Amino acid sequence: MSTTHLLVLLSVILAVVVVAVLAAALIEVHRGLTRISEGLATLGTALEGVEAEHLRPLEPAVKAINAQFDIILGALPGIARKAAVVAERRPR
Repeated sequence: MSTTHLLVLLSVILAVVVVAVLAAALIEVHRGLTRISEGLATLGTALEGVEAEHLRPLEPAVKAINAQFDIILGALPGIARKAAVVAERRPR
């Protein structure tokens, strides 16, 4: 066997090994992504349960609190104007 034939054979063997290693790596990545997907599905189901049991019942209270904040924020510019007038009248 000549040196050229040996180099070609070794190159082909190297290519086969590289393809096999890449295939094995991709299979492992696929398995990992499948496990992650299953975990995320479980987490999604759990979050839906938390939302249904704990967050939705709070919605009316949150809306009422936000409405009070809107009233307070709406009053602040008028309060600031009055405070500025009082501050101008106050002796220094």
